[in-house]
Amino acid sequence: MVLQLLFLGMAVGPATVQAQDPAYEPLEKAYAALRARDYETAVARFEEAIRLAPQRPSIRKDFAYLLLRIGEREAARDQFAEAMRLAPEDTHVALEYAFLCHETGKTAEARRIFDQIRTSGGPEARATAEQAFENIDRPLREGIARWKQALALRPGDFSAHYELARLAEQRGDHALAAAHYYEAWKLRPQLRSLLIPLGRARQALGDAEGAMAALLSASRSLDTRTAEEARTLLPERYPYVYEFQNAIRLDPTNIELRREYAYLLLAMGHGAEAEDEFRSIVEVAPKDWLSVAQLGFLHLARDDWAAAEPLLNRVLQGDDEALKERVRRALEPLRRLRQRTASPEPAPEVKVLAERSYQAGYLKDALKYYTAAHEQDPLDFSVILRLAWTHNLLRQDEYAIRWFELARKSPDPHIAAEATKAYRNLRPDFQRVRTTVWVFPIYSTRWRDLFSYGQVKTEIRLGRFPLRPYLSLRFIGDTRRTTGGASPQYLSESSFIGGLGVTTRPWRGFVLWGEAGSAVSYLAKRRDVPRAAPDYRGGVSFAKGFGRLLGSEASGPFFELNADGVFISRFDNDTLLYWQNRFGWTSAPVEALGGLQWQLYWNGNLITDARRQYWANLAESGPGVRLRWKWMPRSVAFSVNAVWGRYLIQRGNPWGVRFHDVRVGMWYAATR
Repeated sequence: MVLQLLFLGMAVGPATVQAQDPAYEPLEKAYAALRARDYETAVARFEEAIRLAPQRPSIRKDFAYLLLRIGEREAARDQFAEAMRLAPEDTHVALEYAFLCHETGKTAEARRIFDQIRTSGGPEARATAEQAFENIDRPLREGIARWKQALALRPGDFSAHYELARLAEQRGDHALAAAHYYEAWKLRPQLRSLLIPLGRARQALGDAEGAMAALLSASRSLDTRTAEEARTLLPERYPYVYEFQNAIRLDPTNIELRREYAYLLLAMGHGAEAEDEFRSIVEVAPKDWLSVAQLGFLHLARDDWAAAEPLLNRVLQGDDEALKERVRRALEPLRRLRQRTASPEPAPEVKVLAERSYQAGYLKDALKYYTAAHEQDPLDFSVILRLAWTHNLLRQDEYAIRWFELARKSPDPHIAAEATKAYRNLRPDFQRVRTTVWVFPIYSTRWRDLFSYGQVKTEIRLGRFPLRPYLSLRFIGDTRRTTGGASPQYLSESSFIGGLGVTTRPWRGFVLWGEAGSAVSYLAKRRDVPRAAPDYRGGVSFAKGFGRLLGSEASGPFFELNADGVFISRFDNDTLLYWQNRFGWTSAPVEALGGLQWQLYWNGNLITDARRQYWANLAESGPGVRLRWKWMPRSVAFSVNAVWGRYLIQRGNPWGVRFHDVRVGMWYAATR
């Protein structure tokens, strides 16, 4: 019985140790890899063991020796540092760490550790540490003495101050180091890299505010390397106002620092203080065009044109082309307002020609004539509003939104209201984050079913960068769900589809997009597809309209083309092409019917796909009508379409060759 228990204990013992030690298995593999000289595997297993048992110094110590073997001295030093922190009584580990600090350039740290061990370690460790400490400290003492003598002879010698500060920092004399780093920097203030060791020395002395001032100034250096190194030593939070003020007192010629402080004051609503700061910057750096322009715009905001104009003219004579263009675009409407001529009425023929061109759809000519009319009378807000609409119809919304903003100031309440409404509609396109919602419910007589399509998309605009990331949630569903009969088929995806994607900015009607996400069916009993499935989709879309489109103020013909190529992974990795055309006639709003506007048109649609599936290959044609009232948002329209269609592929088609359908729908979209 005793032998049985003994053998049982021998069998259970290693298993028990293994169960209690989470790092047992990776350590076994690490040591096996070491014996096989498979150092890459050994490193990976040691890292795994450290993640599982981060408080065990022996693992870090063995890992450090492995890193030394493969030549990774700095990484080995860091592992010895952790082992020393976990086992401060292990003087052998502390000595290894100190020697590696000395070899890798951290002389001050090495000296500090050797100094500790020579007074508190065992006899052998004390002797080793004493010798090592003396080998480091003696050259530092002698060097400090030599540079002090040199400074006594040449007090303004930059090299002497710098070398003395560097040696003092390595010797742990932070007061001496801080004093001479500061003197060296005063001699060469353009070397803001000197503010980093100055900040370190002040930090070691407990001077938190002085250290923050030096590091903050260095972090706003034009030298990228200096700025990045300083940022790593700063707190993760944004600096406080008083910290900016301390840094400016230390380094008053740091224009980047002072400009950022001025913008901070603006953001906090301290306009007068910000203006004073920008004025001080311009006095110190008259060619800092960004500050000159900002000071000019602050004067302009107070309607102080006399002070703003010379500043902005200086920017226009400078060498910053991008800033000059921004100033020109901002000043164009305001300059014209100031240059009002003695004869306020524009030449009637110019305005008449502009109106005729606009009504006839000759928008480029209308833009030319309206511009001439505006030059003759800059305060004719009806012309300003027409300029805005003309730019809008020409897809030049970047200019249109500025004219709409100017037209909002019209004393005529009708013009101001129309301009304000258009400005608010365009503004989301120029916001950094915008959310678009659209829904399209449609009833089909062919299927006797109400289908619903919709999407909520939040998009991030990254300045002029052509790509915009977005977050999307789509809905595709219907009320009837299946066709019924012996072999019922589902009529829609019946899903919510969430995804992350990226899209390009529209370019001449083209948009590229792609997204990855997941589709979740809201029908619990549906068995033909999984309840949740990955969904990858993307493609290209093109949309173009010509003539009198819906929302136009006048009657006339129109033509619309919409083309989409879409890849959808859940449709057996299929690619579908949709080609939709409409041409017809648009009526002007009929005021007697509450501003009703209608379009009569003919549809011509084609759908095809790469996998040649019957349901994705059809052509259809037929008449349609769209209706909207003038008081509605521009993105709302009702439609009725009657189409006759034909399936182009018959293989597997249970519905016959031809079909007809009447579709009644409503489109609504909103952007915020």
